[in-house]
This record gives sequence, C-alpha cells and structure tokens, in this order.
Amino acid sequence: MPQSLPQKTREYDQHPIIDGTRWRVYNHRPGDIVISTSYKAGTTWMQTIVANLLYQDGNFPMPVTAMAPWLDMAIPPLDEMAAGLEAQTGRRFIKTHLPLDGMPYYEGNQYIVVGRDARDVFMSLWNHHNNYSGMIREVTAGFGQQSGRSFPMDFEDIHAFWKSWISRSWYDWESDGFPYWSHFHHIRTWWDYRHLSNIHFVHFADLLNDPESEIRRIAAYLGLAIEEENLPGILERITFKGMKKNFGEIMPEAEGIWKGGGKTFMNKGTNGRWRDVLSPDDLVQYQAAVQNELLPECAKWLENGGPVPA
Repeated sequence: MPQSLPQKTREYDQHPIIDGTRWRVYNHRPGDIVISTSYKAGTTWMQTIVANLLYQDGNFPMPVTAMAPWLDMAIPPLDEMAAGLEAQTGRRFIKTHLPLDGMPYYEGNQYIVVGRDARDVFMSLWNHHNNYSGMIREVTAGFGQQSGRSFPMDFEDIHAFWKSWISRSWYDWESDGFPYWSHFHHIRTWWDYRHLSNIHFVHFADLLNDPESEIRRIAAYLGLAIEEENLPGILERITFKGMKKNFGEIMPEAEGIWKGGGKTFMNKGTNGRWRDVLSPDDLVQYQAAVQNELLPECAKWLENGGPVPA
C-alpha cells in the first residue's frame, strides 16, 4: 500500500464529457467535501445525502447540483462554475468523476468515494447513455468533428454496448469503460489510499440495505451532528421515491440532458438487474476484467460492500 500522499499523474481530458484540467480553477478551503465515483454508482444520491446533512431541515439555498457542482464536466462554462463555487459561504461540497490520479489532493479536504458492482453500474449507464437529448448529441458530434475522435451514441443493443464498455478504453492507461472512462481504474486509485483518514468509502448496496446506519457513518466522518428530530425527514428525502418527487430541487438541468428529464435519470435505483440481461459470455468478460484490474479484496468489496479492509 502506498505510503506517500496521492499525486496527480494523469490528465483526463480530450473527451466530450470529462475534463480534469478544469480543476485548475479550484481554490482549496479546509473542510471542503469531494464526492467521487466513476459514474452511475450513487453520485447524485451522495450529493443529496450530504446536502441533507448540511441543511437538515431540507431548505437548500440552491439546487443540490449547484451547491455541489461537477467541476470536471467538460460542457458548462467554467468561469460561471468557478464563480458560483467561490461565492459559497457555507461548507462546500464538490462532485467529481475523476480517479485519484487525475485530480489534486489536499490533506484538508474530506473525500467520499462511492462504490458499486460494475454490472449494476453498467445497467444504469445503458439507460443513461441511451436516453441523451439532442443537446448532448450535438455536443458529442461537435467534439468528434473537432477532434477526429468519435464518441459513439448508438449501439446495436445492450450486449454490443457491454462488449465495448468492458473490453475497450478511451484512455491509453485504462482497459475498460469505452466510450467513457474506467470504472475499475477509478476505484483502484482510491482503494490504494484507503488508509488515509480523509478518504471514506461508502457502498451503494449498503446505502440501499441500511440507509440510516450509513448516513450516521457519513455524518460522523464529516463531523456533522444529526439533529434527531430532523432524521425522519432526511431519511425520507434521500429515498428513491423522495428524490424522484423533488428532483427539480436536486438536478434541474436533467430536463435538458435526458429525454424525460429527471424521470429518466432516476430510473430504477436497484441492484441485480444484470442477472436477467448479461449472457454467460458477458460474465466471462466481466470476470476477466476484474481479475486484470483489481486486487481480490477490492473486487470483493466492489461487488458486495460491507466494511473496507485495512
């Protein structure tokens, strides 16, 4: 296990969706909270949980995704995002999809890393990718014209998408995730530094199975005292049903990104749907990718959750 502090060694750019160079505008404040997943592993869920821990009465000063911007998303104007983040006076929290080797690390920050079984991530990603609006299609088409590198939008079926996602990569140093970035490399970079006290792991399955215990753990890690009279409201607002009902207060921009807006983005919120979809050959590919990329204990945690081994 590495003993030195994490260092940025990769640049995740030259992609229509993600651009790690945008972190250059980030001005660190001690106590900033950074939420990281590869994608479709509970990022928006964790943003909503943290928002509810910071504003326990549910009265947010702005939508959750404005409070916790996705700083490395390549599409929004960077100057506006930087100004909005700088203007915040309360405790800040930021979303990222970057691996730890692609972003600056600060000992004064607190990092929350959310993990999920890759097969469940894929099922959610299929819905996500298959329902982009015309705006996103225009962005990716424009990127292809400028860069000469295609970001494919339409796959023959879910198995064709799986074959591409599990066995190809966008970046030379990764081996899966195409046309996005690697789910496995992402977790591996954070897992290598799990001994650091300011990196906290949460698993999607544990949030599903025992949300109250997980939220108490997150609050304790962040040094936030839960006012017990507010807990029932917090637990209700962070359920799938509660988030879907109030999604305009969480991610209003979803209406312009996906056909069907928030209803499409908040699709199922469940695990295990891959069991009725992925073929035996698909699962052979999955096992090969896991064995190639992850240590056994990391692979086990990513599939099942539970305590993170030291």
